Amino acid sequence: MSSTSPRVPSFPVTESIRQKLADAFHPQVLEVINESHMHNVPKNSETHFKVVVVSEQFDSIKSPLQRHRLVNAALATELEGPVHALSIVAKSPAQWESNQSIPASPNCKGGDGSLPKKSSAS
Repeated sequence: MSSTSPRVPSFPVTESIRQKLADAFHPQVLEVINESHMHNVPKNSETHFKVVVVSEQFDSIKSPLQRHRLVNAALATELEGPVHALSIVAKSPAQWESNQSIPASPNCKGGDGSLPKKSSAS
């Protein structure tokens, strides 16, 4: 007897981002937030992300720009391909302990208008 379960969409880009950041930073906190639904893209897209990385590696790297460059380097393949936008929160454990807030992402401005309009039926 076989049973069929509802098909759950797989999210390979999300998992790739999660694995690469875990390998690169051994973070105490890692959140990979797919924000694609906030943009004019098809349902279940993986194009817009926010990542929260809390790592001891950031203790010695004070510059947010340098931290962002390290995260971007770890995700170079994704940024060349499927990922259109990446918001980064990169903190040391001490910074995270004193402030665990994650800034809200801005509303989508619609890009350059080249994408088809999102259907309201989705």
